[in-house]
Amino acid sequence: MYRLNKINSIDSEVAAAIEQEVNRQRNNIELIASENFVSEAVLDAMGTPLTNKYAEGYPDKRYYGGCQYVDIVEKLAIERAKKLFGAEHANVQPHSGASANLAVFFAVLRPGDTVMGMDLSCGGHLSHGMSKNISGSYFNVVSYGVRRDDNTIDYDDLREKALKYRPKLIVAGASAYSRTIDFKKFSEIAKECGAYLMADIAHIAGLIVAGLHPSPVGYADFVTTTTHKTMRGPRGGMILCKEEFAKIIDSAIFPGTQGGPLMHIIAAKAVSFKEAMSDEFKQYQQNVVLNSKALEKAMIRNGFELVTGGTDNHLILVNLTNHNITGKKAQNLLDEVNITCNKNGIPYDTQKPTLTSGIRLGTPAVTTRGMTTDDMNEIADIISMTLTDFDFNKEEALHRVKKLVEKYPLYR
Repeated sequence: MYRLNKINSIDSEVAAAIEQEVNRQRNNIELIASENFVSEAVLDAMGTPLTNKYAEGYPDKRYYGGCQYVDIVEKLAIERAKKLFGAEHANVQPHSGASANLAVFFAVLRPGDTVMGMDLSCGGHLSHGMSKNISGSYFNVVSYGVRRDDNTIDYDDLREKALKYRPKLIVAGASAYSRTIDFKKFSEIAKECGAYLMADIAHIAGLIVAGLHPSPVGYADFVTTTTHKTMRGPRGGMILCKEEFAKIIDSAIFPGTQGGPLMHIIAAKAVSFKEAMSDEFKQYQQNVVLNSKALEKAMIRNGFELVTGGTDNHLILVNLTNHNITGKKAQNLLDEVNITCNKNGIPYDTQKPTLTSGIRLGTPAVTTRGMTTDDMNEIADIISMTLTDFDFNKEEALHRVKKLVEKYPLYR
């Protein structure tokens, strides 16, 4: 499927590493909330000779010749994105979600301007104002967080800070937040303090397409997203905005923050957007949420505490403090039994970011494989037996993981 024979004939070391990674994906239960498995059609699109073509600029307004066919591809991606989300304008060129966020910052802010974003320690993303990221280095960041009692967004505190600091831009969105985000409320606060509103829906874009989470389109001035995660497309980014901001957003991507777009990736985005228009995609998203809720209940049944007490979307954040184990240790032990997840800080964490007190678990990838709510119960049981008595249960856990992945083969 991967035609590794040609790579192997030139570079056996790279070919071997690719083969090992493919086998890892086949043999592991993938619970990283930001990862997924693309279709063979999306894989094929990424491997086309479109990678050879420079296409600086935009369709029908390129700086290089010979772009008439890649123009067709980008126009398809743009129109499909607009249709999927009901947006007035779409830019499909960002190389990543972070690139899309940076472009919005570049379009409407100047160094030193005030930005409000969710604190990284409360579930935000590093591109929303983390101090070591460009977003936190070039701009004056005022972070908002979550309540200590239930770990949900404190909209009253957000409003109070917004009126006090008068940010030029408010960022709504998160990387490790398991509850529904009230974009309408964000919009009201932004309007009240005179700020632009940017919604980063990287994690929940697929759920929004399927109508399983409220959409920020119509409330936010700018909407950014990745095209992978729940969207199940290639790794990349995208910006949606109102028509009045189309010119400044396009200019912020090119020539503002990027040069030539990756046309093979844009082709893969177009293919994934067409897949996302199907009834099968909507059913898939429903299954993602059903599996997430099932995993929530099974983890609680096994004695684990969950941040916010549960989930409304595709992920859960597990608080491990009552199990006397760090997130890093848990991640490493689960790796040993072929379950992949990531250590993650919890709100008001007392552990260092390199250790953390939690792990983040997501269901997009296992749902793509075909796993069901019954399988989520099994996965939770394996996680529990691994983290409670690793030495005694390791072999049994490995055996049970093997049975699951063999039941749902990947990329045969």
